[in-house]
Amino acid sequence: MESEIGGLSGLQKSLSKEPLKALLVSVYKGSAAGKATYQEHLEELALLAQTYGLEVLHKVTCAIRRYDSANYVTEGKLQELVDLAKEYQVDLVVFDDEIAPSQQRNLEKAFKVPVIDRTELILGVFGQRARTKEARLQIELAKVKYEAPRLKRLWTHLSRQAGTAGASGGGGGGGYTKGEGEKQIEIDKRILRRKIDQLQDEIKEVKGHRETQRNSRQRSQIPVFAIIGYTNAGKSTLLNALTNAGVLVEDKLFATLDTTTRKFQMSNGQEILLIDTVGFIRKLPHLVVAAFKSTLEEAFQSNVLLHMIDVNHPMAEEQAETTYEVLRELNSESTPVITVLNKVDLCADKQMIARMKVKYPKTVEISALNHIGFENLQDLMIEELSRQRQVLDLIIPQSDYAVVSEITRTGHVITQDYEANDVLLKIELPFALVEKVKKYMKIP
Repeated sequence: MESEIGGLSGLQKSLSKEPLKALLVSVYKGSAAGKATYQEHLEELALLAQTYGLEVLHKVTCAIRRYDSANYVTEGKLQELVDLAKEYQVDLVVFDDEIAPSQQRNLEKAFKVPVIDRTELILGVFGQRARTKEARLQIELAKVKYEAPRLKRLWTHLSRQAGTAGASGGGGGGGYTKGEGEKQIEIDKRILRRKIDQLQDEIKEVKGHRETQRNSRQRSQIPVFAIIGYTNAGKSTLLNALTNAGVLVEDKLFATLDTTTRKFQMSNGQEILLIDTVGFIRKLPHLVVAAFKSTLEEAFQSNVLLHMIDVNHPMAEEQAETTYEVLRELNSESTPVITVLNKVDLCADKQMIARMKVKYPKTVEISALNHIGFENLQDLMIEELSRQRQVLDLIIPQSDYAVVSEITRTGHVITQDYEANDVLLKIELPFALVEKVKKYMKIP
């Protein structure tokens, strides 16, 4: 499906020749005092655009008194933006908010170039960077759902052409007949419905395979720590630093979309699994959250979350709150969280760090890149895991040595001795395993 103007998906072919030139617009309602915040938002939009491969020619914040239902911005502001687009001769206009399909159509008529919103840009970036089958399916599903209400935008030019031909062709009976565009919309709706069903079936199949893997991990009782946080906060850098995982690290938004799991042995000898997850972002489209919900839920079913925050970023506090918004949306607030303040070696705002420590009590300062604070991080991880476990004194006959092998693999051995034909263990075990070894517990 390709429109007269095209939109982002219709212009991707051009990227192989030369970057599309873009005008970025951040619209806000309020006083001038909020302008600095929206300028920061605009900088993030520029990073998204550059990650996708656009050339940003100009960025503009646009203060309005009210939102216009037809054009999103009022006519006066729209004319100012149209003049800017003409001045810079841009190929594309990007708004830093989600725009209704009807508004998008009207804006494209005014600008006479494609107009996209933040959601479409994020979907474009995700589409480029997804690597695993599940991530590609999830993004394709989100794209199809995004396109569905915009079908009219894609095919209005056919209706206009049919209408012109009918008016000049003569001999018409005067009765109403469906235009080519309307016919095509109905066909495309059926195609999209079938595509959505097909993608959901494929995702269900992949999800079933992943759930089998997760259940296997749960049966092994190896503790799982999921690294979460805002995009570009340093999650993959931390995973690489701790485990030599070799995950791609770039100074781009959403360098990592696919979850990566690696084993790691902590300083007390306890083996754990570390999961690197997709980053969050301000105004993360609900379509994307829904698409990645199963993947994110897997991470949030871990024992502990490591919430990475780039404290050197000017919007660090807002970014931290964005992560908690996603946690709330996925009903995962009950999972224990360790707040990891990354890039402390670069951060000059010590008051902000102090505020973070007050707001998030279980906090540690590190530099993932320079391996600073790793000992303190592991101490906090061990301490948090201990809260979910119980220390037991066990006497296990050597004839049941298979039990010893199982619990020493999953628990933290404090002491291990032998007496006659018994193994004497002082061990820290997950609560889920306590009942299993109850008969071996030493009676005081």
